[in-house]
Amino acid sequence: MKFRYKDYFKAEPSTGYETLIYDCMIGDNLLFQRADSVEAGWQAVQPFIDAWKSAGGRGLQPYKAGSEGPEAANALLTRDGRSWRKLG
Repeated sequence: MKFRYKDYFKAEPSTGYETLIYDCMIGDNLLFQRADSVEAGWQAVQPFIDAWKSAGGRGLQPYKAGSEGPEAANALLTRDGRSWRKLG
């Protein structure tokens, strides 16, 4: 027998939007990012984005999605006598 939410509780579960709107109405900002937090995050990440952009494709190791990654990743660990676990 498959039990449902309403079998245990006297109310239907709320949707994410109901919870979001309710949190806004009562002033609960726990699930919301403050502007200074978002700015600090970009300040940490932006130098990497800029460096990749100025380097063009140099130094990047592209690989096929779903594969085990670029060969350079294996070489990185092999230098220390380590190896990646095989997928699957």
